[in-house]
Order: sequence, then structure tokens, then C-alpha cells
Amino acid sequence: MPLALPATIQKATLSKLAKLGIHNRFDLILHLPLRYEDETQLVRIDDLLPGIDSQVEGEIIHAEVAFRPRRSLICQLKDDSGILFLRFLNFYPSQQKQLAIGKRIRALGEAREGYFGMEMVHPKCRSAGENTPLKQALTPVYPTTAGLPQATLSKHIRSALNDVELSDTLPAPLIARLKFPSFADSVKLLHNPPPDIDAAALLQRSHPAWYRIKFDELLAQQLSMRLHYRKRRKLSAPQFTSHGHYTGALLKALPFALTGAQQKVWREISHDLTQAHPMQRLLQGDVGCGKTVVAALAALQAIENGYQVAFMAPTEILAEQHFLKLRDWLEPLGISPAWLSGSLKKKDKLAAIERIASGDTLLAIGTHALFQSQVEFHKLGLVLVDEQHKFGVQQRLAMRGKGVEPHQLMMSATPIPRTLAMSYFADLDVSVINELPPGRTPVVTKLVSDARRDEVFERVRNACLEGRQAYWVCPLIDESETLQLQTALETYATLKETFPDLNVGLVHGKLGNADKASVMAAFKANEVQLLVATTVIEVGVDVPNASMMVIDHAERMGLSQLHQLRGRVGRGAAHSLCVLLFQTPLSELARARLKIIFENTDGFEIAQQDMQLRGPGELLGARQSGVPMLRFADVNEDAALIEIARNMADEMLRDFPDTARAHLQRWMANKPDYLHA
Repeated sequence: MPLALPATIQKATLSKLAKLGIHNRFDLILHLPLRYEDETQLVRIDDLLPGIDSQVEGEIIHAEVAFRPRRSLICQLKDDSGILFLRFLNFYPSQQKQLAIGKRIRALGEAREGYFGMEMVHPKCRSAGENTPLKQALTPVYPTTAGLPQATLSKHIRSALNDVELSDTLPAPLIARLKFPSFADSVKLLHNPPPDIDAAALLQRSHPAWYRIKFDELLAQQLSMRLHYRKRRKLSAPQFTSHGHYTGALLKALPFALTGAQQKVWREISHDLTQAHPMQRLLQGDVGCGKTVVAALAALQAIENGYQVAFMAPTEILAEQHFLKLRDWLEPLGISPAWLSGSLKKKDKLAAIERIASGDTLLAIGTHALFQSQVEFHKLGLVLVDEQHKFGVQQRLAMRGKGVEPHQLMMSATPIPRTLAMSYFADLDVSVINELPPGRTPVVTKLVSDARRDEVFERVRNACLEGRQAYWVCPLIDESETLQLQTALETYATLKETFPDLNVGLVHGKLGNADKASVMAAFKANEVQLLVATTVIEVGVDVPNASMMVIDHAERMGLSQLHQLRGRVGRGAAHSLCVLLFQTPLSELARARLKIIFENTDGFEIAQQDMQLRGPGELLGARQSGVPMLRFADVNEDAALIEIARNMADEMLRDFPDTARAHLQRWMANKPDYLHA
């Protein structure tokens, strides 16, 4: 194991199999059908029902090529009960021969009422003798690619089923406890299901054979993640004893007290930092829950022990917000952070790099510029990563090379549903801040059609004239920065003209760092009442006096983004409003998204519904390039199986380590990073 593909397979076919993710014979076995065709029984033509896939047998009594309304081959098939019309819009000379008058064939397809009577369009046809036996199992239809016919794929899969050892990689006591069928029986049944099987259970993947396959896949994922976890715990990391000098000073200086949830996660993180193995903890919390202050406390615990801290954020505006906030908190304690971003002037960048390399600064804050090879840390002990899902795995790993083995705290304001966390974040410890600081006002969300834009203008003017401030967020346009910038500039011009009595500011991704900082400072100081922005303000902007948010073309944005943007208001005591301006007609997906964001304010509930709408891939973001993705199991539908697999992974590693290794070898043979963790 794994068995290489047969040497007799042609190079062109090997290339096409590789496109399907098939690299060995076990991959062929796990290339399971999309659906099935029933060629085990015949239906009389007179008994055909519209909309139902059926197989009929008879003699071709008429065949002609018609040219109106378009070129097509039309045949009549006759059995002892009636006549069926067969229509082919694309056909080959070989098909014309097969469907010549007098030929006896079987046709499989969906029957429907046609102009001249019952017909099938593009049925699957095969020649039939008087006594051609019917198939004894349903016919699998496999996912394929151009130039790889079903017949070729089926032939190679049948060969692999005969050649490959399919013995169980689950211990017998566990199979008995779970009451699952064997792996071999499950695989063979899914490739060759008997005609009397529950077809709905097959298609819905709720048949016991499907449960076995999905469980095995989930178990392999859990085993690989647990091995990663164990491997990390064997590595050495600096131990940061909790002196309390800086952390205590910050807590005393803050104008607020930590919430109960913040105190709980801070205790978890502080304990991790005292351990001799590297922390890898994910800190989750809804928009505005106060993750940054917890990150600051973690940074101070490392600094108290004489180590440096790197704090990374995915966008310059978010990184700069962190820099300004942490500078305000830490400079009174005698700690001066360094700022490093791609847009810094060369002289300033070199100066920052020198401060980091010499150990002159104990805290470096910036964007992906901190990943660059020329950035060397004097004594890096802790890496803080905000909005971790927006960084690729390789980028995060690059930071590990900056220190012996630094502790890592990853933060996310995109809440991760429990099943997703169990499945894809099993290699991490997870902390959750599930409580908002006191004094936050609930944000009222309104859905408003673009036809009522003038009413929205009036609400914005009134809010600003009453002394409050507002955001006007411009839409994403085909992910194009150029078009997005153009839209922002046009919106800015329109709003300046519409509101001559207000100071209107503009911030977008292409704005220079100094200009961006200047506009944001003016907005914070209430010198700008209305801020026109692209989605660069999605995270990190904290202006308590801003109480109104207008999101233009809200139907173009994802749920996570809408929720993040809405979180920019409601940070003060004033009544806050988020207006989602949308254009009709709405697609079904856009309608569903807007309904969810209108009805929910809880980020975890929104994330759960988002996952049901789109699947886990987009929620995971860049992390999906660093964990084994699921082919068969579904994190929404198979939550119970994930729970069982998680518990059994620990049991197998403890009691059946050799069997666990064999199971990983079977499922992760093409993913060596996970196999050899």
C-alpha cells in the first residue's frame, strides 16, 4: 500500500486520472459514484411515466436525420406495447449505425411527453440480442473529466477492486461497538449496489456503507491532526513565567475592567505561555468582544520574560489600528512598538528592521512585511496573528523560523462553527470570548431597496447634524480593485455634492499610508462626519461616536463581511443603525444572505448559517491549503460522526497505534505532511 497504477495504463489516461486526484489503485477504489443508473429491469413503453428514468427494449422501426428546427437524429423504437421516439441533437456516424432500422437496442433515459407522443432525448443506448441478460447491480456513474469515458474509468476501478487488499484498518472491538459494515463490504456495495437497495439512502449518502466511508475519512483527518498536536507538544519553547509586572500595570491603567469571558481566556493563554512546549491557540470572538486587549496581555507576559513579540494583521489599516492602540497602552509602560509595513519608505523600513534585529524593540507590529526574509528577530518568543484565516499556512510557518519555536496565538473575528472547529482545527487549542463588553448598544439592521436611496441620505444627514458620525461603504465589484476604487471615488463625489454642510472623508486600499492615517485620525476626532470607504474598514476601526453604517450594494457581499462591517458601529452609547442598501432583482443566494444578517446578530449563528449556505471551504479561507479537506463527509450533516471520530482518534493512538498508522497510510498516502506528522 499504496499500490501504484498498472504500468499498462497509457500516459494520456494517467494524466486524466491525475486530474481527478487518482494517483494509485487505492485512489481508484475511493473514486465513488456520483449517482447510479438502473439497468437491472425493463419497462414496457406503454408503462413509461414522464420524469422517471427507465430502461426499455425494442426494435428500431424508423430513423431519419431532420434539419428543422435544428439538425437531429430521430428514431422510433417499438416493443409489443407501443412506440417511443428517441431524439439526438448531437450524434456520430457510429450511433446512426447502432440505431439503423431493424436493430434491437435497449434505451435508458428520462421519459417525457413529446409532440408526437412519449420520447427520450439523448438516452443511453446499447445493442441487445433476444436473450441479452439484464445487469445484476445498479450501474455506477463516476465523476470524470474530458476524454475519459465512463467505460474506461469503470474498467480501471473494477480491476483495482480485484487487486487491492481491503482489509479493515479499524480495530475489531471498535467496529463491533460502532456496528458499522466492514470497509471492504462498504466499498464493494457502493461500486456495485444490488437492485433492491434503498436508492434514496444511496443518493443522500445516509446508507450504512456511506457512513462507514465517511467515518473512516473523518477518523484519518482526526488522527493526522492529533499527531500534529502531539508532535508540537514534544517541541521546546521558552517558558514565560507570569511575573505580573507589565500585565498588572496595564490592567490597572485600562479605563475598563475585563469581562468574565476575557478573564477566562486570558488565564488559558497565560497558562499556555508558562509551558515548555509551543502554544498554538486560536482565540475566537465576535466583532468588538475585546480580543486585542487579551493579545496585549499575552505580549506583555512574553516581554516580561525578555522575549520579542511579532503582531501581524492581514491589511495595513488593521495592522495600523493595532499599532496605534497598543502604542497608546504600552508607551506609558516604557515599551515602544516598531511599525513595519510594505508601504513604509525605505529609510523607515530599514530603521524598523534594525530595531527588530538588535532587540531594541520588544514588539513589532505590521502586515505580511514581517514575513520577509530580511526581517530577523533578536529573540522572538511569541507570534500574534489577527484574522488568521486570511494568512496562508506557509506564511504563518515562516514566522516559526524567526525564533527557536515561538508560541503562537491566532485570532479570528469570524466565529467558527463547532463542527468546523472539531474537524479542521483539531490541532489547535481553542478559546472563545462569548461576551461583549458592557456599554455596547445593539445595532438595528434595516434592509432598504436602492429605490429609497434619498430616504437613506436624509437619515445620514440627520445623524451627522445631531453630532454623530456615519460610514458609507462602497460595494465590491467583481473583486477588481480598480473598479472598486472608481466606485468609491464616484460615491465620494456624489456624497460631497449631496451633503455640502458635512465634512466627507474618503479611505480606500490604494490611498497612501500617511493619507489613510490622516483621514482616519480626522474621523476619530469628529473633524470628518461621513467616511466613504471601501471594505478596507471591515476590521479594526474603532470610533465609538460613529452610530450609522450604510452598506451600498449589500447583496454583493458575504455574510462574514456584512457582519464585520456592521460591527464598526454600536461601539458607543448612542442608538446605532446599519442600513443594507440592495438592488433588485435579488438572486436566491443574496436573498438568503440578507435575510440571515437581518434576523441575526450573533456571529456564531451567522457563521453556522453561512457554512450551510456555502460549505466550509470559504469560511476556512487560506487554512484549507494546510489541512486535509474532506471528500465524502459533510461538517453540517455529519456532526455526530465527527464527534465519534474525534473521541476514537485518541483511543486508537493510545491503544492501537499500529492500526492507527495503517489507517493513516490508507487515507493520507498522497499527503505526506499529515502521514508523517
